[in-house]
Amino acid sequence: MSRGKTIAEKILSAKSGVDAYAGQIVNAEVDYVMVNDVTGPIAFREFEELGMEPVRERMVLIPDHYVPNKDVASAEQAKEMREFARRWGIGNYFEVGRSGVCHQLMVDEGFAAPGRLIVGADSHTCTYGGLGAFSTGVGSTEAAAVFATGRLWFKVPESIRVVLSGGFRPGVGGKDLVIRIITDIGVDGATYKAFEFAGDGIAQVPVSDRLTIANMAIEAGGKAGIFPCDSLTEEYIADTVKGDYQSYEADDGAEYCLTLHYDLGEIEPMVAFPHLPENGRPVKDADVSIDQAWLGSCTNGRIEDLRIAAEVVKGRSVHPDVRFIVVPASPRVYRQAMQEGLLETFMESGAYVSGPTCGACLGGHMGILAAGERCIASTNRNFIGRMGHKDSEVYLAGPGVVAASAVAGRIVTPEDLEAV
Repeated sequence: MSRGKTIAEKILSAKSGVDAYAGQIVNAEVDYVMVNDVTGPIAFREFEELGMEPVRERMVLIPDHYVPNKDVASAEQAKEMREFARRWGIGNYFEVGRSGVCHQLMVDEGFAAPGRLIVGADSHTCTYGGLGAFSTGVGSTEAAAVFATGRLWFKVPESIRVVLSGGFRPGVGGKDLVIRIITDIGVDGATYKAFEFAGDGIAQVPVSDRLTIANMAIEAGGKAGIFPCDSLTEEYIADTVKGDYQSYEADDGAEYCLTLHYDLGEIEPMVAFPHLPENGRPVKDADVSIDQAWLGSCTNGRIEDLRIAAEVVKGRSVHPDVRFIVVPASPRVYRQAMQEGLLETFMESGAYVSGPTCGACLGGHMGILAAGERCIASTNRNFIGRMGHKDSEVYLAGPGVVAASAVAGRIVTPEDLEAV
C-alpha cells in the first residue's frame, strides 16, 4: 500500500501521469509558462533554434522589469519580445499600459489557479502557490523547451510542513511571518524543497498574504510554497480565473522532511536587515534612519497592501528627509486604488505614485539608491547593490511598517506613530 502524498507530490503526479514521490524525476505537462522582458529574449532565441511551433495558448509574455523602458538596451529587449509575440501570434502578450508586475498580472488575468503547474523565467514564480498551484522559477532555456513541447522535467521536491495556529495581531501580516520563517531556517534552509502550509491558522491568513508568503519561499531556497485551496481562495479568484481547475489536499499519511509550528498571535512586526532576508529582527529592536521608503513589487504591491499603507499615512506627511515611492503592482490594482481614493491619500502625504513596474526592486530604475542611502522596502530581496549602489542598504518589511517609516524618517511600526 502506497503512502500518502503531499500537495506537491499530488500535482506533479497528476501532471505527469506518474505515481510520483519526492526524489523522483518526472516529465510533466505545464499549464502556463511565463517570461518577462529580461528573461524572454534568451528564451526566444533558444526556441527559434528548435524550429518548432510554439504552444501559443500556454505562453504568457509580460514586460515588467524595465517598464517603461529606461534606456536603449531595455527598449531593445522590449522590442524583441513585442516582435516575437507578433511573429508567432501569441495572444497572451501584455503591452505597456496593460502590463504590470508579472506575478501580479498572472493572478489578475486568471492564469494562476489551484492545482496548476506553472513555470516562469523569474525566481518569484513561486508566488502562485498562495492560490494552491505548484509554481516555480526556471531558466530561459527551460522556458524555451516549454514553448516548444508544453512539458518539462521536474525532480519532485521534499516538503516542509508549516503548521499555523491562531491569528495575526493588528499590524502584523504575511510579510512578518515569512521573514520570521526565513530567519529561523536561513536562506538555504529549504533548498529545493516545497513549503506546504497547514493548520487552523490558515483561515486567518488573507489570500493576499498567502501570495506574499509563497513569493518569498525562494528566499529560503525553496522550490515552491503551497497553501491548500479553501473558500477564501475560491472567492479570491472567482471573477478572474481562466478555465477549470482541480485543487489538491495533502493526505494524512504524507511524509515531510521537516515540520515547523507557528502561533500567528506570537508573530511580531519584523524587518530584515541588510544584506539577507534571513537577518530578521523585531521592528522594536530597529533604530535605523532612512532616506527612502518603497511600497510595491510582486511581494506587497496588491490592493490590500496599499490600503494598509494609505491608512497609515492618511492625515500625515512624509518626513521631509524621506522619498516615499508607491508602485501599484498592476493596472487592476492601480485602478482600484484610484477609485478608492488611495492614490490621492498617498499624494497628499507627499508620496510619489508610479504606474505598475518592477522598477527599483531589482535595481532597475525609478528609485535607485546612492552610496550610503538606506531604504525600507516591501520587496523580497535586500542583497548588496540590489536597489542601487553597493554601499546602499535595503531593509525589508510589510506595508504598514514601510508607510510608518516614511512618516517617521526611521524604521517604526504604525503603532509607534500613534504613540507619538
